[in-house]
Amino acid sequence: MNSTDLVSIKRTVTTAILVDGGFYRRRAVFYQGYISPEERVEELISHCRSLLNADKFEQRNLYRIFYYDCPPIDKNVYHPLLNKSINLGNSNDYKWQKKFLETLKSKRKVALRLGRLSENDSTYLLKPDVQKKLIRGAISINDLTERDFALNITQKGVDMKIGVDITTLSVKKQVDQIILISGDSDFVPAAKQARREGIDFLLNPLGASIKKDLYEHIDGLINYIPQKYTNKSEHTDETDEQKLTT
Repeated sequence: MNSTDLVSIKRTVTTAILVDGGFYRRRAVFYQGYISPEERVEELISHCRSLLNADKFEQRNLYRIFYYDCPPIDKNVYHPLLNKSINLGNSNDYKWQKKFLETLKSKRKVALRLGRLSENDSTYLLKPDVQKKLIRGAISINDLTERDFALNITQKGVDMKIGVDITTLSVKKQVDQIILISGDSDFVPAAKQARREGIDFLLNPLGASIKKDLYEHIDGLINYIPQKYTNKSEHTDETDEQKLTT
């Protein structure tokens, strides 16, 4: 058996892909801007398929795609600049998110894990860069526009659901490998549990920078961005050995 034969032999693994929905949507908008809900769903599914083919030494068979997010809320939220309440249910963001989740539900091998948005913590806040200009005196209150405010809503239950699923998949030996699409460090305790159970735990941050100390809690970094997003995308898996040399 020569080296060419060795490359052609792939290790077969069962892979679950977990998607931090809020994170994914922000990165997708960053790269490609706003598109229709149906197009964004197809984009996500296509990206997950690409992750399954990201390692030439492994045959990754999909167990399931787990998508974590919150359904939109339709409550009234007071806007300080406009001095009136805004009905979120009439917004384009509300309609987009509803259609996105409905479309995602219809896809095979996709499981939705929905938390909730905290209605009590919903408020419009000045964007950070606008606050700095206001404090410096670069602009005055009279210069503020509606675009200078952003809706701030706290998610409830999403991180917990991700942690529970990582633990369940690992302890019950339902998969050999977990790929998490996220850039958050909140998953670290669950990742450590998964690795203790012998699960290969990989992270795909979609080009976002992650804290250096996170490297010790994952088995590899899939530094893959869809080619249509950028001409500088990379398509590599880093093993523990590679991480020590980069």
